[in-house]
Amino acid sequence: MKFRMHENSLFAILLRKPWWVSALIAAALIALARIALPPAWFIYGASASLPFVVIAGVAGWRRLKAPSDARVANTVAAVRAMAWPAFADALESGFKREGWTVTRVEDPAADFQLEQGWRRGIVSARRWKAARTGIEPLRDLQAARERREVHDAVFVVVGELSEQAVRFAQAHRIRLVQGPELAALLPAPRRGGPGGLRRSPG
Repeated sequence: MKFRMHENSLFAILLRKPWWVSALIAAALIALARIALPPAWFIYGASASLPFVVIAGVAGWRRLKAPSDARVANTVAAVRAMAWPAFADALESGFKREGWTVTRVEDPAADFQLEQGWRRGIVSARRWKAARTGIEPLRDLQAARERREVHDAVFVVVGELSEQAVRFAQAHRIRLVQGPELAALLPAPRRGGPGGLRRSPG
């Protein structure tokens, strides 16, 4: 089972910030403890900084593991050039690497169903090439999630999402897989050979 932190909690917000933001908070708490507390109590006051030290470490590790800007750009260019069958195969392989069992479904609002232990989810990806996506596909995905009674919903797109669509996804905890997350999900692009995304000829 994967623990899901509330995306608006302090720790979740800090995990989306650069690692040094949490490190500065930790340093400020240690300095405050040094100034405000007697020496015998310093260690107790300074211990309040430990969660922020951990968050700084996690955020820094995520940054090191995150795909580079060049890889994100190459992945987006590669998937824009792919036809649906090839892109669907690449997504299926990517979700399997994350540990999901993947089943293709016939649903106007969803393309895959994911299972991992007791957890289930659905993925909508067929509109991945749209230059700009509004709220309707996300409403359809949420309706399919409720109809199928699954926990997670994932929307894959390389174009822009309207502000209304982004707010809807945040309110309903729909996972958005866009440039950086798509690059992390899929293998590095290459022009030929096994093990990477292939661009369509021409």
